[in-house]
Amino acid sequence: MLKTRFTEMVGVRHPIVQGGMQWVGRAELVAAVANAGALGFLTALTQPTPEALAREIARCRALTDQPFGVNLTLLPSLKPPPYQAYCDVIAESGVTVVETAGYKPQPYVERFQQAGIRIIHKCTSLRHALSAERMGVDAISIDGFECAGHPGEDDIPGLILIPAAAAALRIPVIASGGFGDGRGLVAALALGADGINMGTRFCATQEAPIHDAFKQAMVANDERATDLILRSYRNTARVARNAISQQVLEAERAGQPFEAVAPLVKGLRGREGLESGDLDHGIWTAGQVQGLIHDIPTVQELVSRIVAEAEAIIGGRLAAMRVA
Repeated sequence: MLKTRFTEMVGVRHPIVQGGMQWVGRAELVAAVANAGALGFLTALTQPTPEALAREIARCRALTDQPFGVNLTLLPSLKPPPYQAYCDVIAESGVTVVETAGYKPQPYVERFQQAGIRIIHKCTSLRHALSAERMGVDAISIDGFECAGHPGEDDIPGLILIPAAAAALRIPVIASGGFGDGRGLVAALALGADGINMGTRFCATQEAPIHDAFKQAMVANDERATDLILRSYRNTARVARNAISQQVLEAERAGQPFEAVAPLVKGLRGREGLESGDLDHGIWTAGQVQGLIHDIPTVQELVSRIVAEAEAIIGGRLAAMRVA
C-alpha cells in the first residue's frame, strides 16, 4: 500500500479520489470507490433537493462501511440553489469529508469546520489554493489544464501547477487533471502531491451510472477528442467533442452572446443525454485522459490495477535506475 498524508488524514487505503461529478456522483459509484479503498464523493447538486441528498447519503451508507464524502460546488447564479440547506444536510449527516469548489466558499467552510468535517477545496490556480489554505481547509485538489470541466482561465498544465502547489502549500495536495493509471499516480507523487483525483476515468467503469454509449465513446476517443467551450464568456469548460460543442464554438466565433448558447449547454439537457445514450443530445464532460482509457473495468479492478502499477514502477523501474 502507498501511505501519504492524505490517506492518513481521511482514513482510506489508497491515495485515489473520485471527485464530485454532476449527474455521475451517485451512491452506486461512490460506494464502489469506497469499497475499493479510495475516496468517493457524492455530488450534492445532482440531487434535486437537500432532502433527496440526505436520502442519497443514507443509500450510500447502506452500500459501504468505508469513508466517503460529499461534493458541494458553489456557482454564481441569479437563482442559486438552497446552498445553506444542502450544507446543513451534509454537516448533520455524519460524513467526515467534504469537497468544496467554486464561488466564495467561506461561510460553508466554517459550517463544515464546526461539524468537524475535513474539507478538500478544488482550485485551478495557485493563488486560489493559497487563499483556501488561509481559509482553513484541510487539503487542496489542484486542477491542471488537462482536466475535464472547468480548468480556469490561466491554462497552466499539471506538470507545472502540481509542483508549484506542493511547494507553496503546507497542507496535502491532490493532483487532478489527466490521471487514469499507475504511471500518473507515481508522477503525481513525484511532483509532490499526496494523491490523485480522477473523474473521467471513473466514468468509464461498470458502476458509473451513465449510459454505456458514453463509456464506449471514452474508450474509442483519443486525447484530442475534447473542446474548450465558453472561453469567450470567461467560463471555460472542457467537454467531449460532439455536435453540440461544435455548435457552441461556432456561436462563440460569431461573437454571439451567452444567451444564444445557454439552451445548448443547459445541465438538464446533458443529463438527458447521459441517461438516453445520445452522445449529441447535450454537452458532456470529459478530459484529455480519454487517450489513456482502453477498457471499462469494475471500480475495484481499476483501483487495484492503478495501485499495483504504481507499486511496480516505484519498486521496479525507478529503483533499478538508482546507481549506488
